[in-house]
Amino acid sequence: MIYPTPLINDLLEDLDKVLWYCSLDMASGFWVVSMTDRARAISAFITPFGLFEWNRMPFGLENAPQIYQRLIDNALYGFLRIPTVADQNTLTDLFKEGHPEEAGESSVLGRRSYIDDILVTAGSWDLLCDRVKALLKACDKWNISISVAKSFWGLKKVDYLGHRVSDEGLEVHPKDLSALMDLPFPRTLRAMQSFLGSLNYYGRFIEDMGIYASVLYELPEVDFAAIRDRAGRERIGPAIEISEDQQDDQATADPKWAEAEAAFSKLKKKIAATPILKHFDTEKRPVVIVYASEWAVSASLVQDHDGVYLPVMFTSRTLKQNELNYGIVEKEVLALLRMLDLGYSMLAGRPIQVLARHSTLAWLFRAAGLQGRLGQWAALLSPWTLEITKCTRGEDEILGTLAAAITPRSEVDQALTDIAPRKEPRRSVNTPVPTLEQDETLLVASFDGSARVKRGGGAFSAIIWRLPEWTVVTAASGWKADMTVNEAEYSGLLLCFDLLEDQDRTRLVICGDSNLVIRQMKGEIECKAPALTLLRQKALRQLGTWPTHDLLHVKRAWNASADSLASAALQREAGVIVREQDWDDLVTLNRLPEILTATAKETTLRISAMATRSRRKVPNQKVLQEDAVRQLRVDRIRQGQDEERWIANLKHYLQGQVADLEKEEARTCSNLADDFEVDEQDLLYYCPPSRNPDKERDGLLRLVIPETLHQDLLHHYHVSLEGGHRGISRTYQRIKDKVYWRGLFRSVQRFIGECTDC
Repeated sequence: MIYPTPLINDLLEDLDKVLWYCSLDMASGFWVVSMTDRARAISAFITPFGLFEWNRMPFGLENAPQIYQRLIDNALYGFLRIPTVADQNTLTDLFKEGHPEEAGESSVLGRRSYIDDILVTAGSWDLLCDRVKALLKACDKWNISISVAKSFWGLKKVDYLGHRVSDEGLEVHPKDLSALMDLPFPRTLRAMQSFLGSLNYYGRFIEDMGIYASVLYELPEVDFAAIRDRAGRERIGPAIEISEDQQDDQATADPKWAEAEAAFSKLKKKIAATPILKHFDTEKRPVVIVYASEWAVSASLVQDHDGVYLPVMFTSRTLKQNELNYGIVEKEVLALLRMLDLGYSMLAGRPIQVLARHSTLAWLFRAAGLQGRLGQWAALLSPWTLEITKCTRGEDEILGTLAAAITPRSEVDQALTDIAPRKEPRRSVNTPVPTLEQDETLLVASFDGSARVKRGGGAFSAIIWRLPEWTVVTAASGWKADMTVNEAEYSGLLLCFDLLEDQDRTRLVICGDSNLVIRQMKGEIECKAPALTLLRQKALRQLGTWPTHDLLHVKRAWNASADSLASAALQREAGVIVREQDWDDLVTLNRLPEILTATAKETTLRISAMATRSRRKVPNQKVLQEDAVRQLRVDRIRQGQDEERWIANLKHYLQGQVADLEKEEARTCSNLADDFEVDEQDLLYYCPPSRNPDKERDGLLRLVIPETLHQDLLHHYHVSLEGGHRGISRTYQRIKDKVYWRGLFRSVQRFIGECTDC
């Protein structure tokens, strides 16, 4: 069944005018509820003496708390009465068959019930007595018993749901605080989750808890699995056993685990020294203090009590990757929105004073025409009445006197620096192609992986090349069942290291067409999948044995050699070691030399003098940048131009070879010839119309790219790391300044529109 249980925070609100409390605990709990025949059959259990069934609702059933909560609510509200049935032996669900109670019977108000725990509150002793009498009458009518030994009657301070409630406020009062303080650092993920779950229950009491706990939340299961490994224990053990007196030894321990142990110890101290949170007073003005740093936001809700601002609630969290790039004012808005969301029932409809470091936060309410996230935030904040006050280092100048429980915002950064590691914002990383020297001797490893859908098996391959001759050293492929494509890619990378085991530790360049694997190996993106994390750690250990190495992501077409081996292994579901007589096929398919080219003393190509239809001589042009043609060989560009009809015709026309042109083709070429020129290397260039003199016109020449190379250029300027997945306009401008082809903008628009990552 579905029946809502009340929220703990809602039950602890509106207590600012309460002076007397009764904390009651129901006797027998769930056992007062009879089981239906169907429920008995479902919950039956096997013993050595046979099959046993429950006559009463036991503890541990998934929907038992909701059933008991509904029973208590309806009994105390007086909503139902027991129906009259002909057969008294028939079990009846009175919550379905029951009827409203007779008129004149009032509900038991002024109480808060959470399953079997009931809190009766009153502002005076007489009112408390009246409410207790009404509750006892309802319990007697419904045959609900109260455990006198576990209940507290007529006190000004009682324990309720793990909290100590009084007119002074709320205090943390866990049942076994000493056990929590003596808890050693958890060595399993489940134990860590249990510890964090206990802290989350008291999250509103711990200032900046989300920031401290973020270090522990980021520990994946594979890291805990490493503790069970002998090598992992030797590496991790010293870090999690560091005490406060040994903080100087953290430099020799694993940094991640040292930070985790420090955060764990700090959180245990914070739970033992939590402040008293004042009850929210509806007659006092709420004040929200927001704080934002480079990697976290936090907020405190406080109210003035006799000149001292005392806390009502704390909240905090670390920023997500995309939020790290926000401005400091935008981060303060995130902190404010979080407090308004968590404290909505207390703050709704009230004027709120907001203390922020930057007065520009108020600009958000005055600016017009806001777009994007600023417009969304302005819409979310529009129903609220907020007074933004800028506070500098001296917050006490505005607040009067801050309670000792609230950390001054100017000291938060210093307090958290050694606990929570700073995250780095997600940026577009421009990774240059590795530079090779002339006649440099090095090794290039290319790998690839392929897999069938629904984990039908995967294949992987690896090829080791020796430069500068680009000869094959060795090549192999493999196949495994139940493998995803990313696991296959990592397996190909590990196969590279297996093939490199007997090679000298010279410079190594690793090329692969998996953007995910390359970027995870370089640490540019996180690796969250447990299976991939284990493979990545193994690959990183192997990579660490090569002092000088580079990782390069290439397009699949350039990695055709490794791709062919992986595809063949996937088809035959078996891997092979490639024989030496088959290496020529790999050399033929290899296009990596088009990317990894040696840097000569003069690393560029010159545009030589050319003859045009007007017989005008063009002086030598300045060098063509390598990124303009994406390091493609001149002969490949020339071959592509010759294969494209309109380019070949135009080159023939400009060179005076018009005998083979048809009349219509010659007429078309004559209309285009003024904007094109051919150099001595037989390459066609485009020069847009310009009023500038010839000297400046020569600097506008752009290489004409044939259709066969369009995808290569688009991939380079958009998908690759240098491209950075920029938008249509920026990508088009970058390409237009370097090269030319007809319909360039439409090609860019279509390519980016079909980009799966965008």
